[in-house]
Amino acid sequence: MDSLNNLLDGFGTALTPLNLLWAALGVLLGTAIGVLPGIGPAMAVALLLPVTYGLDPTAAFIMFAGIYYGGMFGGSTTSILLNTPGESAAVIAAIEGNPMAKAGRGSQALAAAAIGHFAGGIIGTVLLVALAPTVADLAVDIGAPDYFAIMVLAFVAVTSVLGSSRIRGFASLLIGLTLGLVGLDQMTGQQRLTFGSLQLSDGIDVVIVAVGLFAIGEALWVAAHLRREQDRVIPVGRPWLSRDELRRTWKPWLRGPAIGFPFGAIPAGGAEIPTFLSYITEKRLSRHKKEFGKGAIEGVAGPESAASASAAGTLVSMLTLGLPTTAVAAVMLAAFQQYGIQPGPLLFEREPELVWGLIASLFVGMVMLLVLNLPLAPVWAKLLRIPRPYLYAGILFFAAVGAYAVGGEAIDLVILLIIGLIGLMMRRYGLPVLPAIIGVILGPAAEQQLRRALQISDGSVTGLVDTPFSVTVYAVIALLLLWPWLKKGLKKAVTRGSSRAT
Repeated sequence: MDSLNNLLDGFGTALTPLNLLWAALGVLLGTAIGVLPGIGPAMAVALLLPVTYGLDPTAAFIMFAGIYYGGMFGGSTTSILLNTPGESAAVIAAIEGNPMAKAGRGSQALAAAAIGHFAGGIIGTVLLVALAPTVADLAVDIGAPDYFAIMVLAFVAVTSVLGSSRIRGFASLLIGLTLGLVGLDQMTGQQRLTFGSLQLSDGIDVVIVAVGLFAIGEALWVAAHLRREQDRVIPVGRPWLSRDELRRTWKPWLRGPAIGFPFGAIPAGGAEIPTFLSYITEKRLSRHKKEFGKGAIEGVAGPESAASASAAGTLVSMLTLGLPTTAVAAVMLAAFQQYGIQPGPLLFEREPELVWGLIASLFVGMVMLLVLNLPLAPVWAKLLRIPRPYLYAGILFFAAVGAYAVGGEAIDLVILLIIGLIGLMMRRYGLPVLPAIIGVILGPAAEQQLRRALQISDGSVTGLVDTPFSVTVYAVIALLLLWPWLKKGLKKAVTRGSSRAT
């Protein structure tokens, strides 16, 4: 009841004309910047930090929250229409959304993503209000072995369900893990795969890898086939969902938050793992399995809802523990420190107006995003009417600008081109791109958690399975790996039983 009263007070703060203006500005900026390949919400918040020095802290964080959610939606827009993720949480939207767009269903994919973001954001924020203290307590108890087990589950799950073969999936994952090794060892400070280059000492930014593999690789692949295939104008499609599409998407919209919110709330979580797991879940549960990889609308609705809910979950650990689980949360944490505010268990007592005003503004921002982006779905989809040579030339330009903006180094452009060529070769030989992205994002974190777990257990491998949570996760991993053989065995047993009965 106290939380509800505090939330009502928060709406009183968020619904003032000035704060509504900041929320609208944040949503617009976030969507616009998220649409640009490689320039995600984290960079937008970081760039706007100096601008907010003179702002009231509550107004600044309301705008940052709008940028966060708007950037996530903008990233999914370019993923769906151009196969070019604006940020890492939008990577999964390209898998099903882009084939839908190429089939003339871009507006439907964007509408499914917009409603998914709205549903996931609203449900996630309600859970944030109701469960923040409980989830924070549970997050404190999760240790290094549990984190490592979760990441291994993500590796195995995504390589098992994507691509034409598991071998190609694991080969793609290996490419990503190798790229993730580049830079300085976090524990020993030794250089790894830097080839003596000081610029590579900080590693390769995941945005450059994602833009290179998706945007540059896709542009080069299309360029290689432009003369062989007749260029055609792709129809935009109707700007609404049919009754059948609504029937296929409402359950994924509701399932997404159940996966996204917990993973966003735990330290070292974020939106990447839950979007992958949501995609896998929807593929397992769907009655239209043959459409996956060719434009299944469930593969857009579920992951986008999970991504939005994970953003709300991210705020749980940041506000109650002071632990950022995503790049945006890390920048927002720096913004808190800029104002002399320390997030943690006492934040709700010391700064109630700021915290509950921020939480209430999330509801306001979600409504603004839905009202803004549903009518714009066919407008965004008209990007596909641009002739492909001009369209992909624009993608290459914005991808280069985004990659250069990450670090301001010319070598980033060289790295972008090299990774783009790797993406082209992966398409040539049928390797799925997604496991490579997962390897880059989660590989360094998985290595760090593995080494921590082994240090705690004095090098004993049993230290990786010394908690009930990790044992449960490894049991799920074993089931995933053994399921094809178990399925064949069950089919043979059923066949033998039926033949004996006859």
